[in-house]
Amino acid sequence: APGLPPARHLFSDPAEIEALRRNLLAWYDKCKRDLPWRTLVRGGIGRWKCCMWVSEIMLQQTQVATVIDYYNRWMQKWPTLQALAQASLEVSIAGTRCFPCSHGSSSNTVPHLLEQEVNELWAGLGYYSRGKRLQEAARKVVSELAGRMPRTAEDLQKLLPGVGRYTAGAIASISYGQATGVVDGNVIRVLCRLRCIGADSSSPAIIDRLWDMANALVDRSRPGDFNQALMELGATVCVPKAPLCGECPVKQHCQARCRKLFGKSVTEPDVEDCGKGVGGCTLCPPATEPWDSSLGVTNFPRKAAKKQPRVMRTATSVLERRGCHGALEYLIVQRPSSGLLAGLWEFPSLPLSQGLQEEKQREVLADHLQAWTGRPVAARDLRFIGEVVHIFSHIHQTYVVYSLSLDGDVTLDPASSPSRWVTEEEFHASAVSTAMKKV
Repeated sequence: APGLPPARHLFSDPAEIEALRRNLLAWYDKCKRDLPWRTLVRGGIGRWKCCMWVSEIMLQQTQVATVIDYYNRWMQKWPTLQALAQASLEVSIAGTRCFPCSHGSSSNTVPHLLEQEVNELWAGLGYYSRGKRLQEAARKVVSELAGRMPRTAEDLQKLLPGVGRYTAGAIASISYGQATGVVDGNVIRVLCRLRCIGADSSSPAIIDRLWDMANALVDRSRPGDFNQALMELGATVCVPKAPLCGECPVKQHCQARCRKLFGKSVTEPDVEDCGKGVGGCTLCPPATEPWDSSLGVTNFPRKAAKKQPRVMRTATSVLERRGCHGALEYLIVQRPSSGLLAGLWEFPSLPLSQGLQEEKQREVLADHLQAWTGRPVAARDLRFIGEVVHIFSHIHQTYVVYSLSLDGDVTLDPASSPSRWVTEEEFHASAVSTAMKKV
């Protein structure tokens, strides 16, 4: 049929599908990693479903090794969705909390929302909006859905903030047994290699094809285990570089490996010849990117070249004063509730125009600091410390760091963003980004 890829790129043989499912699940039962969210802990099935949800949200764009400690701390603090939602209600009633101020300034009384606690626990994990949306979704489940989680991928994605197509499929299959597939980075790599899919794997059309393939492959009796097995395979065996093909439980189904060993499939024409037929093949690599025999299976998947990150420079000032107990205190201010690093705390900072000379940098930063301190700040008093580079996924950020020591009491402007003075210990316990810890 027009528009359909050649059969060699698909799983069309029921016997092969059944063998792949059987081999993959047998390997998973024997070799799966011992991860905290895979352990059915005491607390009932409700807690189990909460475990899976929290872990899947944290695992978006973040590696398992990084997530484990964050996950354990989160579940210790909020072991159920009800606990997280109830904490929201308690904080709303409590209103504000006063942060200790060594000079007794009432300007250090700021709204203490649950969002701040979430950000503190999430700090360093990245993509901070995930924690906020998890909190919002928990509140919605309890207050609007009578404490019942949606049970299908369609309803999960439609009803809960922060739950996209992948997360919905993972929760629905693992927690509720819905026979629906999942497609994440690991699954994309496995499927592209299994069927020599060499088109740009980040394009929406190819992603849709991979979802169709995942839905066709998922085991109907153990969908959650099958999806975890497919992801586990990509994470531990079918890795981006130097894959362990000899240990792969489904290597006999892998056309990329067959291509590597024999140059072409022993039963079918070379998949690289697909694009030479009438109308071409949307799943083959473009003719300008032929098979590289030195790469073997790592020819797949292929992605479009990444965009160069945006280059930014920011002036950051560490304001310090001596507290009434003699300890140094530092001013931190809260970022806006949307955008990059939303809601996190930082040292007073100001984006710099490209090509701004050092003398002018001091002047614009001094003017900016005057709004925080409520008194004139001389540019010459700002002491240059150095530069800190931090790479976000799409931004190459350079922080130009200055310090400024203040004498006497400082009255912070209550009309400005929330701000407070903290000791070094309190700073590290606050919801600050990894970049600010570098500063």
